[in-house]
Formats: sequence, structure tokens, C-alpha cells
Amino acid sequence: MYLARGKSWRVLWKFITLAHGSGGRETGEIVEKLIRPMVPEELWRVEGGWGLDVLDDSALIPLPDGRYLAFTVDSYTVKPLFFPGGDLGKLAASGVINDLLMAGAKPLAAVDAVVVEEGFPVEDLARILESLASTLAANKVALIGGDFKVVPKGDLDGVIITMAGVGVAEKPIVDTRIRDGDKIVVSGYLGDHGAAILSVREGIGLKLEVESDVKPLTDLMIPLIERYADYIHAAGDPTRGGLAMLLNDWAKKNGLVIAIDEAKIPVREQVRAYAELLGVDPLALASEGAAVLAVDPLMAEEVVEFMRSLGYEEATIIGEVRVPRQERHRGLVIAKTMAGGFRIVEPPSGELVPRIC
Repeated sequence: MYLARGKSWRVLWKFITLAHGSGGRETGEIVEKLIRPMVPEELWRVEGGWGLDVLDDSALIPLPDGRYLAFTVDSYTVKPLFFPGGDLGKLAASGVINDLLMAGAKPLAAVDAVVVEEGFPVEDLARILESLASTLAANKVALIGGDFKVVPKGDLDGVIITMAGVGVAEKPIVDTRIRDGDKIVVSGYLGDHGAAILSVREGIGLKLEVESDVKPLTDLMIPLIERYADYIHAAGDPTRGGLAMLLNDWAKKNGLVIAIDEAKIPVREQVRAYAELLGVDPLALASEGAAVLAVDPLMAEEVVEFMRSLGYEEATIIGEVRVPRQERHRGLVIAKTMAGGFRIVEPPSGELVPRIC
């Protein structure tokens, strides 16, 4: 129960845990119970736009010419800083670009705030920053400013990078527009980033031979936005909490049921096996170079074929959106299992893979 506006946290927690930053159920509770109640509802968004009311990948602010300014911010903290397929710099640049793209915006510019622990090797910092800068440059996103701080040794584990980005959307994509019958489309293999980080961190002697999928999705999303913006009702990148968290968010926000078929979800066999070995749901593993879309059913097959023509050969339809038959089913994600049964896909909870992005 709420004690007062913005004070519900007093009956929920006394201390922050790693689970609160994992991107799963506990992160959602922090936003819903601690952060959002502190802001008057009339200030959750700029009039005519979207913000804390929808909690999408980016906020959207209306512009005088009818377009929208997309704005996003995120902090990146990964361990290890260098991992198979990428590093903290590439992760930060890709993340800010992808969050803008998922709102239907063309990314324009970014700023960074870099906090470094005293004694951190300059050579490693240079590698991270070069990776960040080159990723932005390759996607024609300007780095227009930033900040740099150093904290005493022992006050920070290495480096944390915060990125803010802006872009412009002519036809914004807002994930509260999902409709009954929409098809759920994924762009390719899921869970590669989470599995790659886990394989390094767990150190149990298995060579996974899977790299992080971290990359900007500019080459996919810009053509999709230009051609199919009217038919894409939601878009998201399944980072922390993976596909499981993303779909649960969509189902809850829209009061609908999302039904998926596990046999159709592209997950590499070695990733699936590794996740099962560790007792982790592969649908909860993060991806940093994949997109999930809710698409008009009449256009879904065409959209998938177009995605494949862009080089995303594993793009596929994995499920659909349905109106719940009973009130208690609102907001559920239901999966048909490999064995032919059914299960409820819960939002991830606990410390699945802390410090993953």
C-alpha cells in the first residue's frame, strides 16, 4: 500500500540490491514505486509528447513542424569492460543509437559523461573511447559534448559511461499502440550478448564460441521506418531482461496477451544449452543488436521478407497479440513450449546477470 505520494518504497525496501539494476521486475518496481510518483503526472511528458507516462526507449517531444524530438539517456556499466564481440565503448554508442531508432527516430547527436577510477590504465581508456567514437562516426551520429570525471581508487570498479542522445522522428513509434492481432517479429538471434558475458564471467571451463551481438541497428531500422512506419506499432531492443522483460512490458502497458512459440524464436543451440546448464531462461538473456517489433498482421510477412533482404536472414514471426478472454489474463505473456505445452513467461527477477550493459 502507499503511505503517501512517492513514499511507497518505505513498505517495499530498505536497501538497494543488485537485482534493482538488472532490468527485470525489481527495476520496474523502482521506477513505478520510487521514481515516477515523485514527479507530478502533468510533468511526466511535454504536452503532446510521450515520456514517463509510457516509459519507452526514448521520450518524444513535439516540434513546431509536426515532427518529434526523440531524447534518451542511459548509463553503461559492464564487466568485463572488454568482452567477446565488443567493449564498453561500442556498447554505449550502440545502446544510445538503438534507443533512438526504436522510437522511430533518426539519431543525430550524442553526449557522453565518463567516470573513471583513479589508476585505470590510460591505454584501456583510449581503446574504449576510440571504440565509442568510431561507432558513432560510422553511423553518422555527432558527438557534440560531454563530461569527464575521476573518482578515488576503490570508489568505482573501472569505468562507467553515461550517454544521452537526440534524434528526430517524423512518425514516432510508441509501444502503447499495440493492437489485437499484431504479429511479434524479431530481427535475428536472441540472447547472444547475455550468453557471451556469462561465459566470461562464470569461468566454468566451457568455450561457448558465441560473441556479443552488440551493434547499432541503423542499417535495419532506418529502411524499416522509411518504408513501414505506419505498420510498426511497437519496437524495442531486448537488452536487460531480454525478450521476456520486453514482451511483459508491452503486454502490461496495453492490457493484452502476447502469445509466442518457443520453437520459432531464433536462439543459437549453444546459447540455449548454456542457459539451461546455468538454470537461466534463454528468453531472459540480453541482446544488444536485435530488434523486436509489433507489426500489423496484414504486413508482417512482407516486413519479415524486407528485413531478410537487408541481411537479417533470421528475421521471423514468433507470435501475436491477443485480447484476453478473462480479466485476470491481461498483461500475460504465454509461450508454447518446445514440448508442445504452455507456460507463462514471467518478467525476470533477481540478479540474473548484473553489470551486463
